[in-house]
Amino acid sequence: MPRLTSADVARESGVSRTTVSYVLNGKDGVTIPESTRQRVRDAAARLGYTPSAAARTLRSGRSDLVLCVVPDWTIGPVIDTLIDHLTTQLAERGLSVLVHQARGPRPLAELWRAVTPRAVLGLSPFAEDDARAMRQAGIRVVGSTLDEDADPWTFAVPQTRIGQLQVEHLAERGHRVIGYASPRDDRLAAFADRRLAGVVQECERLGLRPPSVQVVDLDVPSGAAAAREWRASPDPVTAVAAYNDEVALAVLAGLRAEGLRTPDDVAVIGVDDIPAARLAAPALTTVWQAIDAQASYLAAAVLAALDDGVDPPALPSDVLHVVARDST
Repeated sequence: MPRLTSADVARESGVSRTTVSYVLNGKDGVTIPESTRQRVRDAAARLGYTPSAAARTLRSGRSDLVLCVVPDWTIGPVIDTLIDHLTTQLAERGLSVLVHQARGPRPLAELWRAVTPRAVLGLSPFAEDDARAMRQAGIRVVGSTLDEDADPWTFAVPQTRIGQLQVEHLAERGHRVIGYASPRDDRLAAFADRRLAGVVQECERLGLRPPSVQVVDLDVPSGAAAAREWRASPDPVTAVAAYNDEVALAVLAGLRAEGLRTPDDVAVIGVDDIPAARLAAPALTTVWQAIDAQASYLAAAVLAALDDGVDPPALPSDVLHVVARDST
């Protein structure tokens, strides 16, 4: 079946294609009788015709899209929740979010030139050449980073602080020998390396020896093997800081498999406060991230960037804190 066009609507309603375009695309400053407008809308409804979003973009030079660029990360509960909140809040301003995960050799420029977004939001820093080219094209650019950043349009969630909070909490409970459970997936290295750096820094600050690092897959044998390594030393590990809650759950399972009790023999703390953390046995202590506040900030930053002359919103103050449960 051939695709419907505005010419079909024009024939059906007995007006010109120009009039159809003005009516269906909401053209301002054009005097068209209401009876004619209604005739065009009725004809379009009978035929099942809707204006092309791509054509509207070509005419206006802008779409209603916000392009959200996600690096080649695994998409777990945290990123999924962030995007869900972000999409909902921008939809209230009539903006749609197109999520692009940066994989493969295709240049980012090919994508933004094809969809002509009003703004591009990066969940990690853009290459300077990409950011400059988008700004020169009139596209608003908003970024985020895993480290502290002086740019007021860049949101930072310092990952080293997460590791520091984990060790602070464990040390407050009297633990002096700390283990770290690291993920195996290389795509998580940007997060894992920074969180581990925070663990190392806090151990050094408190006068503790460096953490014993074990890679833990999301299965019981891997968790059990790590537990054996942590406990084999003459000065065995008594508390484990895990990369995230999923890795922490594997550690808990491995400790049980080795006949070790949590927190009596080995305490465990995770990151993210996923729903399963509350259901674990014992319930998992974790570092909570204010994903809803982060999404609200990023949405507000996008809207501020689109409203010329508006300053970026204030950064949220409390985006990280420990949720203490039975595992520590």
